[in-house]
Amino acid sequence: MASSSSSSSFLPYPHYHSQNLNPNPNTNSNLPFLQHRSLRFSLNFSCVSGPRYRPSCLPAFPGSGVSPPPPGQPSRQPPDLLQIAAVSAVLFLGFGVRACSATSGRFPAVVAAECRTFQDQGIQDSDGVGKFEDTENLEDKELKEAFEIWKSKPYALTVPLRIVALRGSLPPSWVKDFMQSQGRRLRLLSNFRGSLQEIFSELCSVLRKGNIEPKSALAADIVTVGDSWLDLAISKGIIEPIQGVEDQDWFRRLSYKWKVYLRRNSKGTLDAEGQIWAAPYRWGSMVIAYKKSKFEKHKLAPIEDWADLWRPELTGRISMIDSPREVVGAVLKYMGASYNTNNIELQVNGGRNAVQQNLILLAKQVRCFDSTHYLKSFSVGDVWVAVGWSSDVLPAAKRMSNVAVIVPKSGASLWADLWAIPSTSKLERSSRIGGRVRGPSPLIHQWIEFCLQGARAFPFTEEVIPGASPSAIEGASVEAPKELGKGKPKLETNLISGMPPPGILDQCEFLEPLSDATLSDYRSLIASIQKPTHGLHRCILSMKELFQQSYLQR
Repeated sequence: MASSSSSSSFLPYPHYHSQNLNPNPNTNSNLPFLQHRSLRFSLNFSCVSGPRYRPSCLPAFPGSGVSPPPPGQPSRQPPDLLQIAAVSAVLFLGFGVRACSATSGRFPAVVAAECRTFQDQGIQDSDGVGKFEDTENLEDKELKEAFEIWKSKPYALTVPLRIVALRGSLPPSWVKDFMQSQGRRLRLLSNFRGSLQEIFSELCSVLRKGNIEPKSALAADIVTVGDSWLDLAISKGIIEPIQGVEDQDWFRRLSYKWKVYLRRNSKGTLDAEGQIWAAPYRWGSMVIAYKKSKFEKHKLAPIEDWADLWRPELTGRISMIDSPREVVGAVLKYMGASYNTNNIELQVNGGRNAVQQNLILLAKQVRCFDSTHYLKSFSVGDVWVAVGWSSDVLPAAKRMSNVAVIVPKSGASLWADLWAIPSTSKLERSSRIGGRVRGPSPLIHQWIEFCLQGARAFPFTEEVIPGASPSAIEGASVEAPKELGKGKPKLETNLISGMPPPGILDQCEFLEPLSDATLSDYRSLIASIQKPTHGLHRCILSMKELFQQSYLQR
């Protein structure tokens, strides 16, 4: 089919010239388009289209180039007029029928399609938008509506974050505030353990057995690790370094002291070229608590420094934690040395023998060496002085009356609770690991960033949780509003917002990993005081008396 002919036949005035037509109506060799039935209407339409087209049966108009009949022949004008009228009537009726059929929608498919194309083009030209743009806008609207419905679903897309923390170290408001900041996309699960040793032991046992459960500490995205356990956790491979810390804002703002202390090699020792294995979220110091009522009754001077623990009037009146680093460290501070002395023989006045003698004297002063029950001995019984971590001592002291808590003037050891990532690379990946199948949660850095924000320091300054914010390690503490402290019992202490005062803080130090030779010296020193006549035996007797009193009170 010649589409060009079809299109031109529907123009109001077709450009067909009379000299191009065949004068013989019986032949159509010069009109090939008349051979197609679909163009019959075009021929009829052209026959009645006026001066643009004249059939051969019609008389010639003046100037048309057709000769008139000879004068001798009779005129045939009336019959010709009748014939013209008849033909015109037939053609007119044919056009009417065809026109009516055209309005009834029975166009051939090609012609109808072309007509629709012209109509569409006309609509587009008239309004400047077009049906295509309308359809596109409709699709965009439907897409936006579908997206809003998808966003409204509570579990359309969730990001898990599972935390295993030391009980009492994490302010309850942190979890709530972090969930609000992340919205419904966060799926936060938090579990707590009773001690740092429990977390460490659980990580080791699960990794050794290889039987990991979804609720185990090793399956968590991030766990609490004590700074004194950090070197062991690294060397045993139960935690992995935090990747990409150099690009994180929280690490850039972290104090230089923290960066030096947390950068370790694969053996867990400090290394300037090592990696960052943990991030701090709470810290504190060793403190000494004493009963003011007992000291006032016996007219004893208040305790101010480590040397006071060797006073004769306090013999058998002291309870202390049983950590070798802290016990030997207290002797070293008393002798003017550092907690992190690597060569006791060369770096301490009097050498190892002097340290051993002072350690034996301290053991005679201490009634109980026990990290679990030393505060019970302090609250009930004849113990007047307790030496331990501020995270333990401060809550116990607030429950008691007439108790003072101090950081020794010559300085003390510092402790820290850290966030670390459990290492699951040695385990076979399975769905039982939960969120750790494809590695740690992508929200780890956001969680650490959140914990280190300045607003997170208020639970410490409000004394809701004992300790201090890591940002205060340089001595710039965050003061709590005065109205928050109203109605709370006042504790006599030299701590400021849970941390040592600036002058004493400069003398404090974190416990760094020791060499194997120094650890051997520590073991031999501790062995020298582990005798029935010394503090350990008295501690057992004291705890027996305590349990008997508790039983009788029931």
